[in-house]
Amino acid sequence: MPKKIVSACLAGFHCRYDCAHQEREAIKLMVENGEAIAVCPEQMGGLSTPRTPAEIIGNKVISKTGPDVTDAYTKGAEEALKMAQMVGATEAYLKSRSPMCGQGKIYDGTFTGQLTEGDGVFSKLLKQHNIKVISID
Repeated sequence: MPKKIVSACLAGFHCRYDCAHQEREAIKLMVENGEAIAVCPEQMGGLSTPRTPAEIIGNKVISKTGPDVTDAYTKGAEEALKMAQMVGATEAYLKSRSPMCGQGKIYDGTFTGQLTEGDGVFSKLLKQHNIKVISID
């Protein structure tokens, strides 16, 4: 059975920047049934939980307090991609609007909740490797 990758926060893991989760029962069941693997690319990149929120500004990922966290986001996306490839994932169910997992619309870099066209670091990388990304609100 082809595996799927899912955002760990959607599976109920407390890994969001604010140490919360965004559990969706259908996603949690995918993981429980062995149909999906949960990943948190931010944690895989070495970022802590909780952590300061970050948004994409230009070609960089900048935390709300100013530090550039692009390298951690890139490393985490690459590690999560390895996991996806290792399990033969063809689809990824990822949290919408996130600078890592968002697809189509992400926060605009002003930290005001405004959205702009774009993909998060992990979503973009998955698409480059022909893995279908499904955005979950």
